[in-house]
Amino acid sequence: MAIQMSSLLFSSVTVFFFFFSSLEKTFAFQATIEDAESNNLHLVHLNSLLPSSSCSSSTKDSRRKGSLEVVHKYGPCSQQNDGDRKVTHSDILNVDKERVKYIHSRISKELGGGDSLKELDSATLPAKSGSLIGSGNYFVVVGLGTPKKDLSLIFDTGSDLTWTQCQPCARSCYDQQDPIFDPSKSSSYSNITCTSTLCTQLSSATGNNPGCSAVSKACIYGIQYGDQSLSVGYFNREGLSVTATDVIDSFLFGCGRENQGLFRGSAGLIGLGRHPISFVQQTASKYGKIFSYCLPSTSSSTGHLTFGRATSRHLLYTPFSTISRGSSFYGLDIASIAVSGAKLSLTPALFSTGGAIIDSGTVITRLPPTAYAALRSAFRQGMSKYPSAAELSILDTCYDLSAYEVISIPKVNFVFAGSVTVELQPQGILYVASAKQVCLAFAANGDDSDITIFGNVQQRTLEVVYDLGGGKIGFGAGGCK
Repeated sequence: MAIQMSSLLFSSVTVFFFFFSSLEKTFAFQATIEDAESNNLHLVHLNSLLPSSSCSSSTKDSRRKGSLEVVHKYGPCSQQNDGDRKVTHSDILNVDKERVKYIHSRISKELGGGDSLKELDSATLPAKSGSLIGSGNYFVVVGLGTPKKDLSLIFDTGSDLTWTQCQPCARSCYDQQDPIFDPSKSSSYSNITCTSTLCTQLSSATGNNPGCSAVSKACIYGIQYGDQSLSVGYFNREGLSVTATDVIDSFLFGCGRENQGLFRGSAGLIGLGRHPISFVQQTASKYGKIFSYCLPSTSSSTGHLTFGRATSRHLLYTPFSTISRGSSFYGLDIASIAVSGAKLSLTPALFSTGGAIIDSGTVITRLPPTAYAALRSAFRQGMSKYPSAAELSILDTCYDLSAYEVISIPKVNFVFAGSVTVELQPQGILYVASAKQVCLAFAANGDDSDITIFGNVQQRTLEVVYDLGGGKIGFGAGGCK
């Protein structure tokens, strides 16, 4: 009996101390959170920054009319084969560098173009190998044709023309996860003639003058991207299904017969730019020239792309700025940047010199060198207790955090015109290659006069609302929840 009482007493004491220890840890962690908040730091579990091996689907807007699920191209939510998933972070960032060069050249009008396309079988747009070179883009699934065929399309706010690969391929088509669209099996497909005014507007949308088929007089489009990837084919009308109940009749799109480059896995691209040929403008009467999206926190979770008026009440709007050259892009006015609550010492004219845009296809935000140097210096000061790691491509401020479960990082806020302050989440500040290589997700432009680009890493988990009719863009926290 004495032994039983002693054992019971020992068990009770053990439970008490375990409970007390757990409670003490909880209070200590709560105190750490409060301390982090008072010092304008994010306190974050490292595991929350790392993608999982399985897909975690968001339910946000999944039942809303005009809403599509957004999936990272190289995460477990994608249905691509394993070979495509082995793209490295260096691949993604190197392609991102090429995209930024392409955007800068488009806006400065240094990109060529203007050459007329001749017959489809003799188009001379330069192209690199169709081998996989990686891209950090996101895609959605839409239906095309009657009966509809589901296609995975990259969505891009920096492009206007929507296109997909089509059968038969004239020269080459890259591998894609869906069967290639065959227009001969659709009852709603029709060609645009090369004498139509619809054909002539391709010049400003693609940077190339349209061609004309000598036999059918069908309009031929050609578009070339940053790494010289391309799509060439016929310009057509077709039924496009956003959801089972949202169908766009006579949608203008490109039916690509020769396609090469960075689109491997996806069937093509849906253009969300500002040109009259873009999806946004073509569906203006249905969706009011409004769309929104949330990019997921990691590649193992999903977001949404939604067309029509936003339902969130917690949005802050800033006016679009005017980008005089490069009318497809959406301009922003950046007033200032703050790190750990302290505004960076930058001249007010710094961001207005080159201007700024927001882009869903650019991975890493590009800042004027002067602004980036100030941000990097403040961030490094706030991360001084962590060991550094090797640079990763264009990212020069990296840390080895493998020994930590919980980390504290400086908060980064962007202030846009109208005193609109957007606080970036930890996933929007850091680019995580692995626990041993966690990097500041910003890079410098070549010159202060180059245009600033607010990239997709910084947009993660935010609700981003484009209201073209209202001339404004909105930001809200927790957009994917």
